[in-house]
Amino acid sequence: MSSGALMKIQAPSENEPDFLNRKGYHSLNVQMISDGKFRILNCVAKWPGSVHDSRIYRDSHISIAFENGQYPGLLLGDSGYPCKPHLMTPYPVPSNDAEARFNNAHARTRVVIEQTFGILKKRFPCLHSGLRTTPEKACDITLACAVLHNIGIDHNDILDIDDGVYINQGDVNFNVRDQWDGKDARNYIWYLDIRMSVS
Repeated sequence: MSSGALMKIQAPSENEPDFLNRKGYHSLNVQMISDGKFRILNCVAKWPGSVHDSRIYRDSHISIAFENGQYPGLLLGDSGYPCKPHLMTPYPVPSNDAEARFNNAHARTRVVIEQTFGILKKRFPCLHSGLRTTPEKACDITLACAVLHNIGIDHNDILDIDDGVYINQGDVNFNVRDQWDGKDARNYIWYLDIRMSVS
């Protein structure tokens, strides 16, 4: 699961407008990828709050690695991301029951990354209330918090998570055909759902 989150910072003395996000406060836009057990697998903490999630993903090393076929499997992203063969986004306007079920399953699964951000901000309140430092130091602090969070997860130190949110992560190997774009891959998953529902 991949998502971006806004981490509050104090107004910087340089390039201040760049850090003003769409919600009207200064922040970093931090992109993270988590697994089903709230472990952070990838963290990009270097972009001002005004930068869109899709740009952060497009310029990330993980995006390039997926594009080059380095990792099997799929990422789930919200509608702020482009639909790609390795990055599934919801159908913008579901036109049938299978597409609606896809969106429902997508949302129920992707909620884990939102919960991961919630756990991280609860574990480290400075990420919730705001970092009173330069953007560069705020990036370093955010990355350090992500590392410490993973150490906590590895030691079963988990904070108040609702039951039933753990995702069974078997070996996922989704082989994407070379000529497919993201919509083809998403429609293939939709087609599999149709076949399973009638069998």
